[in-house]
Amino acid sequence: MAQDLSKYSFGATSAIITSLALIVGLESAVNPKMSIIPALLVIAFADNISDSLGIHIYRESQYPVCKHSEVYTFSNFLTRVAITMLFIFLVLFLPMQYAVPACIIIGMALLCLLSYFIAIYHKSSPFRETAEHLTVAVTVLVASNFLGQTIPRLFGV
Repeated sequence: MAQDLSKYSFGATSAIITSLALIVGLESAVNPKMSIIPALLVIAFADNISDSLGIHIYRESQYPVCKHSEVYTFSNFLTRVAITMLFIFLVLFLPMQYAVPACIIIGMALLCLLSYFIAIYHKSSPFRETAEHLTVAVTVLVASNFLGQTIPRLFGV
């Protein structure tokens, strides 16, 4: 199970936290849907390819002969695209006052689920593992919201 989980854990975590940070940070934009959707698409592809290549190179440098680096690269890419597309779908089809909370709830639920499986695998406390991961995610979201509110005021936008 751990090897299966490790194929998706980086991509899922990265997609959840990065996408939610962007959504929360840009929700106060003049036209949030037209700011968030293109930014999420850039994350879904450009940033994703960059991270996937980073994982690929890391895995190749970690082992003399890495037979599964392509599997990890591809699964990371697909996981990130799928999760980011879910958030794009929510932002596209829901009014913003519902899209943002829906994205946060779904993103945090996915992060909790991933944390639970990691804890079970490591035979550690699911509560502790989940609390640790959610604390980091919430910190990123609070900082993103602060920046999204503060930067436009600082520059008079």
